[in-house]
Amino acid sequence: MAVTERDATATVEAVFRIESARIIAATARIVRDLGLAEELAQDALVAALEQWPRDGVPDNPGAWLTATAKRRAIDLVRRREVYARKLAEVGRALEDAPEPEPMEPAGPDDIDDDLLRLIFTACHPVLSAQARIALTLRLLGGLTTAEIARAFLAPEPTVAQRIVRAKRTLAKAGVPFEVPYGEDRAQRLSSVLEVIYLIFNEGYSATAGDDLLRPQLCEDALRLARVLAALVPAEPEAHGLAALLEFQASRTAARTGPDGRPVLLAEQNRARWDGLLIRRGFEAFQRAGGGPYSVQAAIAACHARARRYEDTDWATIAALYGRLLVLTPSPVVALNRAVAVSMDQGPAAALELVDALAAEPALREYHLLPSVRGDLLARLGRTAQARAEFERAAELTRNERERELLRARAASLGE
Repeated sequence: MAVTERDATATVEAVFRIESARIIAATARIVRDLGLAEELAQDALVAALEQWPRDGVPDNPGAWLTATAKRRAIDLVRRREVYARKLAEVGRALEDAPEPEPMEPAGPDDIDDDLLRLIFTACHPVLSAQARIALTLRLLGGLTTAEIARAFLAPEPTVAQRIVRAKRTLAKAGVPFEVPYGEDRAQRLSSVLEVIYLIFNEGYSATAGDDLLRPQLCEDALRLARVLAALVPAEPEAHGLAALLEFQASRTAARTGPDGRPVLLAEQNRARWDGLLIRRGFEAFQRAGGGPYSVQAAIAACHARARRYEDTDWATIAALYGRLLVLTPSPVVALNRAVAVSMDQGPAAALELVDALAAEPALREYHLLPSVRGDLLARLGRTAQARAEFERAAELTRNERERELLRARAASLGE
């Protein structure tokens, strides 16, 4: 059944946001060029906008987009002489293979392999660390440049330039689309871990938009963390990251109410925390080490062990944040430590720590700084100042759900 152009456009945009990483990864395996793969994915998007209003939305729209992009990639490899060498590398199997049916999805193992290849390619040493993360967030997370800039606490034009330069650098260097082995894999692992971590964080607390969560990003990051831990079983930090994401993902169902509004940790129904994911988290944590992701997993494990919010071991959590601050000095980590100190030693002690962070350039537009300060001031009875901080935090956030929560907290303090 045909659909209206408006409905088709909304459907295409929603599906592409979720499936873009898989489409780009599957296409890059054929053309061996990330920039070109992204262009072909956009071509598939345009094709859907043209066909779906006329023919109807397919039963599996993600598979339709992927198959369309792959078919165009195969046609391009066959047609253009400049890709003759690439076609030879792909092999006769691709040359003789039948064209894919738009309605047939790729197998789940194939999807995972392609995503893993995409991450390792985007994290190649020819790129700077910041460029690797920005490019992978763009390609795998489907994040806009503005969202990546927010995650980086960096200017948007700077991030846009990083992404463009990264794709050009990979193409010029002829970087193979593959999962590396041996020493090369070890060199790229830290960037891969960081990318997976940032993808999960964007899904767990969306930078912008109408929803607090983007579950598909969390699921993709969690799956990649599990695959990576299996790929490098002797690497403690891979297991530390996997444990951290298992623990964090276990709370997803309890983090929003029926209306989609955020539910603070103190108010969450812990019966809704996923026991299976918590058990998986503890299993992975047994193989973790003492690196930054493992320390964060230890913090998450403290929350997972507490049956009630009141049972939380805040002293241990504050100490772990102190350890994390030594491993990865960061104003954001310092802010998180201040929150734990407030629960262990009281709001006055924490307010001194937070006020010391006020001059940090990286936190100038970070909405959680005034949000935390507002909470501390409210607990100290300084309601007028607390209300002003919550209102400022609401202005800074680009997530509509967080903005609603912050405005509600400001309003609850009265005039």
